Amino acid sequence: MRKVLRLLWNWSKGESGRGGLLQGRINMKFTTRIAASAAAGLVLASVAQTPAMAASKPMLVFVTNGSSDFWKAAAAGVKAAQKELPNFDMSLQYPDQATSAAQQQLLDNLVTAGAKGIMMSTIDPNTATGMLNKIASETDLFTTDSDAPKSNRIAYIGSSNVLAGKQAAEIAKKAMPNGGTCMGFVGLPGAANSQERIEGFKEGIKGTKIKLIDVRGDNMDQTAAKKNVADTLVADPNVNCLVGIYSYNTPEIYAALKDAGELGKITVVGFDGDPVTLGGIKQGVIAGTVVQQPYQWAYQGMKLMAKYVKGDKSGVPANHLIIIPTKIINKANVDAYAAQQEKMMKGS
Repeated sequence: MRKVLRLLWNWSKGESGRGGLLQGRINMKFTTRIAASAAAGLVLASVAQTPAMAASKPMLVFVTNGSSDFWKAAAAGVKAAQKELPNFDMSLQYPDQATSAAQQQLLDNLVTAGAKGIMMSTIDPNTATGMLNKIASETDLFTTDSDAPKSNRIAYIGSSNVLAGKQAAEIAKKAMPNGGTCMGFVGLPGAANSQERIEGFKEGIKGTKIKLIDVRGDNMDQTAAKKNVADTLVADPNVNCLVGIYSYNTPEIYAALKDAGELGKITVVGFDGDPVTLGGIKQGVIAGTVVQQPYQWAYQGMKLMAKYVKGDKSGVPANHLIIIPTKIINKANVDAYAAQQEKMMKGS
């Protein structure tokens, strides 16, 4: 297209030089009309090709709640599913920001692009029900990681976050049999996964001398996450237990404690299997972590969506919940878990 415009422009300049200014203006109008016609032809050709391309490979998308290393395992799961189902176009996509508005914009764009199925971690299910129902009316909508049970989503595939919270409480009780004062740290306080983990943790410590006094949110800003920990260490010397509720919170707790010279002096309970978290468990400065299976969410979820969009709904249970188990990792099993994860990632 650029070559065509350049040739037309050079031709008009040459004719203008030979035939005078008036002739040059006439030729410029002629050139503009040709260029506009050529551009219109290219746009029409592109639009004409798009439906055929979309029809040949149905688009399935895994949408996260923001950018985090936690989602690398899910990306590997999408990749593994794609290998088995080459007749689909599968991808994992992040919103520009970890906000409900940014996630909604991404969802709208995907629907406009013709996505046949979307699986998403809902940032704020309490305020997004109307938006999610609109998306669900235009494509097959599934949730993962953080559910939106009041919406018209087809099914949730992921962890039982309440159970994961109870498992985190088990770690805390074993590490602090005489009780303790805990502060929690999380990315998105309004998300269902964080609220349910907190609920599970509180249920799990009932009847003990352990208490969770507050939870600080950071909107998935890791700099803010570390600052929240540092501020807590200064503001409340009675806190002797820190709970990292999102995958990156525990590494930021580790970093803040290291800077303050407090590693090993305060009990740390984590979620997920970040390498820093696993390293801290091996060191003995993190009591344990509750790991999820985002690889399986994505791998099983994309395959489920592929069947569903083709008309096979047999994989959706009556309660619309597919729970992938969580597991406690401590010093006794951390090496085996790390080796297993490395093998899984390489195999994808």
